[in-house]
Amino acid sequence: MHGLARVLRRAAAPGRLSVSRAGGAGARPWGWGLALGLALGVKVPAGCEADEVEPSPNPLPSRRGFGAAIERSRDLVRRIKDEAGIPGILVGVSVDGQEVWSEGLGYADVENRVVCKPETIMRIASISKCLTMMAVAKLWEEGKLDLDAPVQKYVPEFPEKVYDGEKVTITTRLLVSHLSGIRHYEKDITKVKEEKEKANRALKLTKPCQDKEQKEKEGKGIEKTDSVKPRKEHEGEVKSRNSEPGRRDKEFEQEEYYLKEKFESVIESLKIFKNDPLFFKPGSQFLYSTYGFTLLSAVVERVSGQKFTDYMLKMFRDLDMLSTVLDDNEAMIYNRARCYVYNKKGRLVNAPYVDNSYKWAGGGFLSSVGDLLKFGNALLYSYQAGQFKNTKGKLLPGYLKPETVTMMWTPVPKTEVSWDRDGKYAMAWAVVEKKQQCGCCRQQRHYASHTGGAVGASSVLLILPEELDSEATATGLVAPPRGVIVTIICNMQSVSLNSTALKIAREFDKEKRAQYTG
Repeated sequence: MHGLARVLRRAAAPGRLSVSRAGGAGARPWGWGLALGLALGVKVPAGCEADEVEPSPNPLPSRRGFGAAIERSRDLVRRIKDEAGIPGILVGVSVDGQEVWSEGLGYADVENRVVCKPETIMRIASISKCLTMMAVAKLWEEGKLDLDAPVQKYVPEFPEKVYDGEKVTITTRLLVSHLSGIRHYEKDITKVKEEKEKANRALKLTKPCQDKEQKEKEGKGIEKTDSVKPRKEHEGEVKSRNSEPGRRDKEFEQEEYYLKEKFESVIESLKIFKNDPLFFKPGSQFLYSTYGFTLLSAVVERVSGQKFTDYMLKMFRDLDMLSTVLDDNEAMIYNRARCYVYNKKGRLVNAPYVDNSYKWAGGGFLSSVGDLLKFGNALLYSYQAGQFKNTKGKLLPGYLKPETVTMMWTPVPKTEVSWDRDGKYAMAWAVVEKKQQCGCCRQQRHYASHTGGAVGASSVLLILPEELDSEATATGLVAPPRGVIVTIICNMQSVSLNSTALKIAREFDKEKRAQYTG
């Protein structure tokens, strides 16, 4: 009680306990209630620290300053939730390395009326490929992995391949950019070629109308204009209301999507596809392939000397991603959401049981929006760290080297992206480069993204780096990461989220710039 009395007396003293959500100017007194909380050991929420606390080395406008962006973005999320009939959806946004908004809308579990919250964990589907790429990049930096060596150097269990009577080579570099020729879920090469030809024809037809469509797209809150995009081999993207979110599109008609067999190792899971013929000569054309990443997980396992899953979980700990785990049906995973689909009658039902142990690397992880923001910030920090003045050695190195992330985010020739017509595929990321064709017309910003579709789930992670000013980076007054990161996850399959994520990123970027210049 004596300690409590001392705290209360200090609170009563003029100017002793003034707390601001932003710190510094505009601080407002919180008075006796906060004093009592401090005395009882209650943790002060982030952004509400006492004035005496040293300011962040990467100062941000207050969270209250993003209120308008949050409201507009929440409306965008609600619209797509209602249009697609999504039971539950999660959204998270960070600005310059700080999480400024995370929220859950709807239900994580419809049957038991468990609402979504920021801590809810869902299937992240193909965003798993980005996580796996981080591991590949780390091993390459450490000199343990040769990106251009034949995969058989590390995984002799994978047979050497022949295409059109010629011996061909599959490398790790080809795997991460989907140029290996290894099939996806469709086994019929004729059907795949027909689909690619249709997609190419559709792309040529829509090319002249892209500017007009983009203007319409930017003027709406939901992805109606996605319906004109050609269907590619990416997992579970829906392009319009007519594509029936939650129903089975062509991707979800493949039997292998619903495998229930539990594989004890990544080497064992190679048996699904290792003896199948290549669909094209490695390096000659793009074919999105989750099985290519299953082979990649075997490479990581052999190079690291650890089980792939053990290596990834250790990496998640290093990145402070403590809510990112394997999509293991047997494990007790707190805050895990249920997955849903719509049946033929249009009724919401639980998604079919699947075991994703055959594709940990390509679509087998669960995560929260908070963890995905941490992951995005680790990449963005690594990407930008080399551009900042390292004042007195206070700037820590990134998890990866700047040149490594630059390599990862450099578009690769002959690739394509189903979820973003402006982009090309790089190394496990889709990348859009900065471009402006005409004065006073649309400016295309540089950003990286990846979407995902799994049984009963859809996702997106988008990183919009700030266009750094050389004068600002040289002064040491700001530090990386600088930019906006957006992630959205939902427990409904076949929902396209990339356009919504990009709109949200632009909202926060616009408000951030207005605050810094205002």
